[in-house]
Amino acid sequence: MQMNPVLKPRVATPALIVTSAVTLVLAAILAVLSFTISGTAWLLVALTTLCLVLLLFWAQRLRSQRQWQTETAARWKRLESLKSAGGTTTEVTVLTVDAVQPTGSWITIRWNHFDYVQAAWIEALSEPIWPGSVLLIRPDPAQVQPRAPWPETYRISGDHILAWAPVRGHRPQ
Repeated sequence: MQMNPVLKPRVATPALIVTSAVTLVLAAILAVLSFTISGTAWLLVALTTLCLVLLLFWAQRLRSQRQWQTETAARWKRLESLKSAGGTTTEVTVLTVDAVQPTGSWITIRWNHFDYVQAAWIEALSEPIWPGSVLLIRPDPAQVQPRAPWPETYRISGDHILAWAPVRGHRPQ
């Protein structure tokens, strides 16, 4: 199953925090008791091993989040550079993916500049489209024109998409 690259990986969950806290408390209590009660060395070794496993688990989650942040920053940097390179571009945010079909998907988008929400058809891309993605597109002048009504459904051609980035990773400048 492919992971959603738009979602920021969670580092701490309630279950992980509780498990870590209980394990650390038990390890501290057993460390003190191991000096006074004999035969608890095996239990101390088991808890120490569990503490190391938890530490490695936390480290893996932190590494995963840092990697996501690095990739997201690179995507936004590319998006911003393409936007400033010239030409007519605009950002749209994918709000929902309503129906996936072999030739494309029905989605709901928000035109970020106009804060306008509408249904759209997007051609099938080489990678899946996810809700929460910001797409940098070249708007089709045949569909959107000044002083003309918005089309009921906007059609996004695959070659009009210049870049994408997760909306949650964007820091306004």
